Amino acid sequence: MMIQTFYKPTISALLLTIGLISPVFASKNMVPAPFRGDTPSSELSINYDDIDSLLKISVLNTGRSNKIKAKRSIANIGTRLKAKVNRLTANEGNRFYFEGFKEKKAKELFSKIRKSLEQLPTDAPLKYFSKEEQLAYWLNLYNVTMLDEIIKVYPKGKLKDFLTDNDSILNKKLLTVSGIKLSLNDIQYKILKEKYHNDPLIIYGLYQGIIGGPNIRKEAYTGKNVYSALKSNANEFVNSNRGVYADRKKLIRVSSLYRRNEDYFPNFKSDLKKHLLTYLEGYTRRQLEDSNKIKPNINDWKITDLYGTTRHFGVGISTNKAALLGSSGNDDCGGVDCGLSGASVGGGGIAGAISTKTVNYGRFTAEQYAKLKALNEIRVKNNAHVTISELPEQK
Repeated sequence: MMIQTFYKPTISALLLTIGLISPVFASKNMVPAPFRGDTPSSELSINYDDIDSLLKISVLNTGRSNKIKAKRSIANIGTRLKAKVNRLTANEGNRFYFEGFKEKKAKELFSKIRKSLEQLPTDAPLKYFSKEEQLAYWLNLYNVTMLDEIIKVYPKGKLKDFLTDNDSILNKKLLTVSGIKLSLNDIQYKILKEKYHNDPLIIYGLYQGIIGGPNIRKEAYTGKNVYSALKSNANEFVNSNRGVYADRKKLIRVSSLYRRNEDYFPNFKSDLKKHLLTYLEGYTRRQLEDSNKIKPNINDWKITDLYGTTRHFGVGISTNKAALLGSSGNDDCGGVDCGLSGASVGGGGIAGAISTKTVNYGRFTAEQYAKLKALNEIRVKNNAHVTISELPEQK
């Protein structure tokens, strides 16, 4: 039986018909259809042991900022040339051992993990997971993709153009998830921003590869740790010089990261001030409480490289790997291992070190696979029964 329906098309329907908007983004809900929904009571979890293994040996945790500017750069013996650094922020932010990913085998590690994460929602629809598990998944996919792309352009020392040009890495459709082409900005603004109700805490989990951005952590996000980890990153960033700095009385400088994410702060200065006071401590907090002069002009586009892109002129004094590994200005890492695993700087390199670890591209236990299989069978059975109903006339 054929059912005919007549209705006045909406603007969205017209645009969809002539191909000006994609079907997956056609709904008022900007979250693409395959990524909507969740199961609050779900006990399913995703395994990220492979990411943990790589981050543990590649990330140097520098600890909380001591709010002290770096010393002025001094030319080494035999030259008048000296490296240019941003003294306000130079000693801040976790560092990543990009130098260890020059070899082909090492470069392939993040690419393989990235492909594995892209495939996951095809094998296990995200709606079967809790919102916390889904959030951890998207943050890990974003960060692994960012690392994979930075590794490809390394040893590029500054990433401003890489991140801010019209054809920046954030705008390129780099990923295919559940058959949908996605950019990193799609993940942030069309999925996370919408699905998690414009929560600015999200921005602290999106690694940008630069000193002026949120920290890369020594472990992957999980459903269990995602919110505590995001709050930890927020606390570290807001209380660092690269996050908020009381430049002079009544003037508060803040990171340009907030201006680039102003969609999270509709009434920019008042909303941002309220957000910062949630995490800000000490003298800078007291200064912000008494001020409405907020200027988002703190930048540091330098890559968070451990040492590979640092230029040294003349005789290299105290510029060897060991000296740099011990150069953190703050050894208080809150009980967390601040340094790199010795394997990461050994002769075998990253690829050799990781071969001794358990790199697991299987994301679920046998029990979880069985449950996912049963859920998929129910989904297929339900989809086999189609109910036809008339569409209401649009007024």
